[in-house]
Amino acid sequence: MSVYLDYQAAKPVDERVLKAMLPYFNEIYANPESLHHEGDLATEALEKAREKVASFINAPDPESIIFTSGATESNNLALIGSALRNKKKGNHVIISEIEHISILNIAKYLERQGFKISRIPVDQYGIIKLEKLERLITDETILISIAGASNEVGSLQPVKEISEIAKEKGVLFHSDVVALESSIPIDVQEIPYDFLSLSSNDIYGPRGMGALYLKKGQRVNPIIIGGGQERGIRSGSHDMAGVVGFGTASVIMKREIHEEAHRLKGYRDELIKGVLESIPKSYLNGHPVKRLPHNAHFRFDYIEGESLLLGLKDKKIAVATGSACSSKTLEPSHTLIAMGLLHEEAHGSLVITLGRFTKKSDIDKLLHELPEVVKRLRILSPLTPPELLEYYKVVNK
Repeated sequence: MSVYLDYQAAKPVDERVLKAMLPYFNEIYANPESLHHEGDLATEALEKAREKVASFINAPDPESIIFTSGATESNNLALIGSALRNKKKGNHVIISEIEHISILNIAKYLERQGFKISRIPVDQYGIIKLEKLERLITDETILISIAGASNEVGSLQPVKEISEIAKEKGVLFHSDVVALESSIPIDVQEIPYDFLSLSSNDIYGPRGMGALYLKKGQRVNPIIIGGGQERGIRSGSHDMAGVVGFGTASVIMKREIHEEAHRLKGYRDELIKGVLESIPKSYLNGHPVKRLPHNAHFRFDYIEGESLLLGLKDKKIAVATGSACSSKTLEPSHTLIAMGLLHEEAHGSLVITLGRFTKKSDIDKLLHELPEVVKRLRILSPLTPPELLEYYKVVNK
């Protein structure tokens, strides 16, 4: 039986969500823009789903939820849409050095359009330096975009403090909260975000669905032009099954998030302790405490992360070496490099993310197999120092 420990890359659709979606494939299939009775049924389902997603993040106004095709589109709409909307006020946008690849590439696009982009450095744990953020803000700054947590190393960002700085300076604040939405409650009334990017699949809903939260009074220019759906902000016919699935996943996640986070934190801590104690020259990346309950990110000296991944693949264990959106490149993780690691250190990383269907036996199997895979690769590696090879000989006796 295989063990799946790559939940940050993709999550399965919860069976309860799938059950709610099924009627919207071939029973209630009308377009909510239509004026007949069947269209009314679709409209009712659409707006109920919007209310559920709004409730998930404690948004007081359901109209603040704009449905998109996923968090990448939401990020595009937030950054490009707000930059274009506010370009008369200024042309400066601030992001961090370790944002998701979609944010980094949007920033490059905005630079080609004449906007100035500043990138905040992070500390050794991947957390931004607030004093650097304050120093970067100018009269031309119109937007700050910082993810709620690193989707790779799992470190939590001080989003409350960031939002306070943004509000004090009169700057808009956007956050991609995809990495944390399955394990950290989100409250837009407690933390006054202007924009939030959300993903359906990351709370066990269908893939290809997302949302952008727009704080009441905020506006963005549309980047998809068409029939004027979603109040003209995001045109295109609705994926009704996807919308309903997203809404249902939101209700389940809000109800179960505390219990789930507590359970996964226990597994995570057991995993971290087991790996660091059983494998010499192994290190935890990211903050030891201020991290996602479901994330454990390691690096191992003298071996490549890709070799580790393939070694575990042979044992039917699925893990990752970096973000799924960019892990097929041969470049080291931009996040780890920004945290101050050397290229050879960054290449030896392993990302383990837990989820709703992770079992204790999954953790046990990984802790049983991983030390042996690491040992085998180190014995084969020309980089392994003699004293470590001697250690493995002693251990074998």
